[in-house]
Amino acid sequence: MAANTNNTPVAGCNNADVLRERGQHEVFCGLTGIVWLHRKMQDAFFLVVGSRTCAHLIQSAAGVMIFAEPRFATAILDERDLAGLADCNDELDRVVDEVLERRPNISTMFLVGSCPSEVIKLDLGNAADRLSERYAGRVRILNYSGSGIETTFTQGEDNCLKAMVPVLPATPAKQLLICGTLPDVVEDQFRRLFTAMGIEDVAFMPSRRADTPPGVGPSTLILLAQPFLGATARALIGRGAKLLDAPYPFGAEGTTAWLWAAAVEFGVSAERFEAVVEGPRARARKALTPMREALAGLTVTFLPDSQLEVPLARFLHAECGMHALEVGTPYLDRQILAGELDALPAGVRLSEGQHVDRQLDRVYADRPDLTVCGLGLANPLDARGLRTKWSIELVFSPVHGYEQAGDLAELFVRPLARSDRLAV
Repeated sequence: MAANTNNTPVAGCNNADVLRERGQHEVFCGLTGIVWLHRKMQDAFFLVVGSRTCAHLIQSAAGVMIFAEPRFATAILDERDLAGLADCNDELDRVVDEVLERRPNISTMFLVGSCPSEVIKLDLGNAADRLSERYAGRVRILNYSGSGIETTFTQGEDNCLKAMVPVLPATPAKQLLICGTLPDVVEDQFRRLFTAMGIEDVAFMPSRRADTPPGVGPSTLILLAQPFLGATARALIGRGAKLLDAPYPFGAEGTTAWLWAAAVEFGVSAERFEAVVEGPRARARKALTPMREALAGLTVTFLPDSQLEVPLARFLHAECGMHALEVGTPYLDRQILAGELDALPAGVRLSEGQHVDRQLDRVYADRPDLTVCGLGLANPLDARGLRTKWSIELVFSPVHGYEQAGDLAELFVRPLARSDRLAV
């Protein structure tokens, strides 16, 4: 079995020194998470309290014209609000009234803070409580921060899910709770695998409808699908749930180990587990074969951006034969990354946080075959003759699980192939 079931110690990076960077940084806004969150929760509405820049960002990132009536909008803070000449709470109440009158099918509304609303100290928590009392029995109103100040863009989802934890119903039942937004097709794939193993009580957070949230209690077992949900995981632990130690379901072996972590807790035999995963794991390995031929032996550097860096570096090393020179991540949360750090080879340079100039200096010195980075750094690196991959594409694409393993690897092959075609 590919999963490490005998507790054999693995030499990795868990005890490695970490280069902690503090300085100039470039981050994408946490409001971006609304793009995938609003698609997942089909009866939720996201009202950003921010500027016109916030509105343009979300609309362009989602690729949806506003006249199509998507389930997100921006309550614009203008000069009068920023100067304290208008009562922002009265204006916010008016906008919420208009939205709910226009969209009566909404069961949950999120008031999403932004850089401007946080700068003027607008208390959206109190606003959410006040509005929840007004609309009690009709719509639940929650709030979280999507600000881009000192955060990275995937923290928007973490903040959103954490805001939902206090209102999750209590349950004494033993259940598996998968945390992290997944495309519906990937969620269905995982559910079929768990059902085939005999694990029937499986819930996903966020669920497809916000008015049917999962329960949580002392018999709830948490399996994280995304490596940037540390705050959500700790909030669930505070409700009595247990976090399973597992790598993340990227690639054939990562997915196998992730599934096995749940199988052990539910008493699934090794024989039954192997029978369930044998077929899809074989398909994943077959899909990875040509990608490995293109990637094996090449070097890769991850600059901090999405918080997917550590598990993706593990995937590229273990399943695609690449050599990671540096793995930088905005936040190195050892509680939820322990299994991934163990699987990274010793000698990988780990860095946490950002100091753009120093990180770029190291990239120029290392000259990796591929650099995974944010949008703002890709063009300067390309201009220096370095090949880059936009890290945000790895968040927006279906990349979890067996059936997507080949697609995940191909995302790293594409910039290399494009560079070869453009070579003179």
